[in-house]
Amino acid sequence: MAGLTLFNISLTIFIYIGARGLYRHFTNPFTTPVLLATIIVIIVLRAADITYVEYTPAKESLTYLLGPATVALAVPMYKNRFVIKEKALQVLSGLTLGCFATIASAIGISKLLNFSEIIQRTSAVKAVTTPVAIEIVTIIGGDPSLAAVLVITAGIFGASFGSMFLTLFKIHDPISRGLGIGTVSHGIGTSQAAAEGTLQGAVSSVAIGAAAILTSIILPIIYNLL
Repeated sequence: MAGLTLFNISLTIFIYIGARGLYRHFTNPFTTPVLLATIIVIIVLRAADITYVEYTPAKESLTYLLGPATVALAVPMYKNRFVIKEKALQVLSGLTLGCFATIASAIGISKLLNFSEIIQRTSAVKAVTTPVAIEIVTIIGGDPSLAAVLVITAGIFGASFGSMFLTLFKIHDPISRGLGIGTVSHGIGTSQAAAEGTLQGAVSSVAIGAAAILTSIILPIIYNLL
């Protein structure tokens, strides 16, 4: 492994660990680890004159770990399977409504702001995980590159402000909180939901997969009918 790649990997890990430590002492939407670490890494890379191309090998190495991390989400799901099964009807209803609301709001706001048809179609997939979003947006005629940006943005925003808004609207039930975060901010938000509690993380993990499936069914149907 090249020295620069090893440096970039170490830099990213240490900054993230530091951001998590800061978040434990100063809990705030703007100190959410994924948001704060991203900003600091960008600043350091810019200051060190390290280009995105030079950082890419480190990014790919870290991205590879997403596979095992995603599989690991099955652990809290399994531990809380009886609670999730007991609330299955409510969870499914919330997921379905959440997916429709996310799609409708994205398309509606895009139309209101008079965005192009491509942006409207692309924004509709912002709430599902990146690999699924790219596949869906290709089918419905959106922009895969823009879809990836919107998905990451939605995830960071959900992780940073999702818990705050849920608390603001007095939603304290762990299942409801996990469901809301997982439905609209996929894996990035789920990491924050898991920090709240194992049940929130488990339900949010369920929401990631279910939202991806529902969205992949709903969106092509909508655009085929239009």
